[in-house]
Amino acid sequence: MTVLSPRALNRATLARQWLLRKEKRTVAEALEHLVGMQAQAPFPPYFGLWSRLHGFTPADLATLIEDRRAVRIVLMRGTVHLVTAEDCAFLRPLVQPIMDRDLDTNTQHAEHLTGLDRAELAEHARKLLRDNHLAAKNLGVALAERWPDRAPSALAHAARGLLPLVQVPPRAVWGRSGATAYAVADEWLDRPLRTDASLAEMVLRYLAAFGPATTADVQTWSGLTRLGEVLDSLRPKLITFTDEDGRELFDLPDAPRPDPATPAPPRFIAPFDNILLSHANRTRAISTENRKRLLYTKNGVFPGTILVNGQVHGEWRISRAKDVATLEITPYQRLSKRDAGALESSGARLLAFAEAGATPIVRIGTTD
Repeated sequence: MTVLSPRALNRATLARQWLLRKEKRTVAEALEHLVGMQAQAPFPPYFGLWSRLHGFTPADLATLIEDRRAVRIVLMRGTVHLVTAEDCAFLRPLVQPIMDRDLDTNTQHAEHLTGLDRAELAEHARKLLRDNHLAAKNLGVALAERWPDRAPSALAHAARGLLPLVQVPPRAVWGRSGATAYAVADEWLDRPLRTDASLAEMVLRYLAAFGPATTADVQTWSGLTRLGEVLDSLRPKLITFTDEDGRELFDLPDAPRPDPATPAPPRFIAPFDNILLSHANRTRAISTENRKRLLYTKNGVFPGTILVNGQVHGEWRISRAKDVATLEITPYQRLSKRDAGALESSGARLLAFAEAGATPIVRIGTTD
């Protein structure tokens, strides 16, 4: 069986993530190809799309959110993702086992939900949200009027697990601010969730965006278990490889697998980007040493990162003081003059995108 080196896996993933070269595609096409973008914070998807699409502007995504063609909703791994309306209807039923498991095991809320009629709670929460889009705190208070012996925060958490709740604008609209407020997806989008959605289709789409991948990789990305059975059923449609440690890798026959020698230009990667969160073995994009360094940031913030030769090589952050916008790049290792120059020129374009009209300053720090 063909063995794929770490470099081969890296280049295949970068190609499918549209990070070897930017694509001339629409935002909707990008969101569907990527099977959504992690969106724990409102604005990282804008940066993720800027890194992948030619000519992307904030209005391209903001318009989709305002027009209800894209939504933020809890999906894979029980985390908030930005997806198209079509993928919301497709993906949300498939990840319900994650929500059910959380309702039974959540260390903060599960004990407050014991013995609760979940169907009744879901029906009542749906009615409340039909009348008014509510923040989680207000939803919990309203539900506690019906169940006064239960913690409001637990009731709101249960509603989010039982119902497909989307976060409505102006939340996540570029240039605007707004607290998180919820609506029920099928009512907000005026379409039912799919009853024919299949895990096999979900797995195939994951491979198209993240493969080649092991069973453990697919399960890490999705948060679902027992997907080995799904991959076994798909074997006639797939090809297989192994990595250098002998793990079996599944892939689509016609998916891109570039020559490992293919150049990978420096890239700015958005905070919380799925390229770093969607494999059990994440060394294809970040070394074990740098992963520990990245994840141990204060307050659980997952910063933006830089890729150099396809691997995480440091972090970036933007700050603004009056009319001056500063991009601070913190490399983990020494940068070559060529890579530093590429990051400076790309960083100036990033600042023009993110802080239009401000005086841009790009600073590359020294290694620790």
